[in-house]
Amino acid sequence: MPSEMPLRALGTTGEQVSVIGLGGWHLALEYVDERLAERIVRNAIDRGITFLDNCWDYNDGASETRMGKALGDGYRRKVFLMTKIDGRSYDEATRQLEDSLKRLRTDCIDLVQHHEILRFEDPHRIFDEEGAQRALEDARQAGKLRYIGFTGHKDPAIHLHMLEVASERGVRFDAVQVPLNVMD
Repeated sequence: MPSEMPLRALGTTGEQVSVIGLGGWHLALEYVDERLAERIVRNAIDRGITFLDNCWDYNDGASETRMGKALGDGYRRKVFLMTKIDGRSYDEATRQLEDSLKRLRTDCIDLVQHHEILRFEDPHRIFDEEGAQRALEDARQAGKLRYIGFTGHKDPAIHLHMLEVASERGVRFDAVQVPLNVMD
């Protein structure tokens, strides 16, 4: 069935993704079993959704595990896969990224984002010499991810602060995500 799903450029990546994405949070809630989660993911992809959103800590990793399983049988190559990490230090970000790679059953994630920039100190921790940004840059160099971004959920001033600190450090993000959900 040909898709009529509109596509848009994502950030500065140059990648075209579906204007509607599929989030992973709901894939591991108590009323969604593994078979249903797989059907949700594959049906979404079959209908033209190419942007998949997940996070290292959604449902203690079960959301990534279920999405990873659903991306078998050639489905992985049909999507732009994004996940998020909460770690602010080099070691924690590296550990979380490795967990995500295993759970999502891939050797490369298209976009990894620093998740929930909530406090004014978050950018300073992330851009510290032993911070998460360096871990993601090293992972990108190693071919484990393609693009780096961040998400903000609470205060636009903190979101702007993250961009200012990044600019001071010579960092330009490939994507920035502010939650906006028509279902909310």
